[in-house]
Amino acid sequence: MLSIHPSIDNGITKGDSNFSGGKLYCRCPSNKVEVTLGSNVLHNHACGCSKCWKPEGALFSVVGVIPVDKVSVTANADKLHIIDSSAAIQRNACKECGVHLFGRIVNDHPFKGLDFVHTELSDSKGWQEPQFAAFVSSIIEQGFRPEGIDGVREKFKSVGLETYDVLSPPLMDLIATYTGQKSGKLPAKL
Repeated sequence: MLSIHPSIDNGITKGDSNFSGGKLYCRCPSNKVEVTLGSNVLHNHACGCSKCWKPEGALFSVVGVIPVDKVSVTANADKLHIIDSSAAIQRNACKECGVHLFGRIVNDHPFKGLDFVHTELSDSKGWQEPQFAAFVSSIIEQGFRPEGIDGVREKFKSVGLETYDVLSPPLMDLIATYTGQKSGKLPAKL
């Protein structure tokens, strides 16, 4: 059976708009890395890119963004390391179990100031549910058979998620606005 992601395969659980955050934990049996999130996430989505952490057997990750000032490592920070320091998103993973706890953008980027997190690593309920699926065709680059991609898109649609081969239109608009402002073609304040 096709496994998109455990939080999507059997239907999506709606989040709580008043949810105020919780803790994420790595998957080590003891001395877990703990990351405290001081709010709910924004733009939670399924992602098919090759860089995002995915649970065993899943084709997609589920990743949300949250303001940097709402993210703090509250236990076992010494177990974290950056997977690829040259990547736009500095993914902080546990050295022992390999789980990505958060990704931070440190260079000039439209999403600087937001961290990328996997709310499935929390035992709290109420996190925003996935809102869309991004980089769907990217799973083909990772070895997924192209003739099966329509089935993947249909599975997403069956649970109410739109599919994109980039990000959702509102997020692409934010990136384009940022780029236009940086180039001087748009005023700095709109």
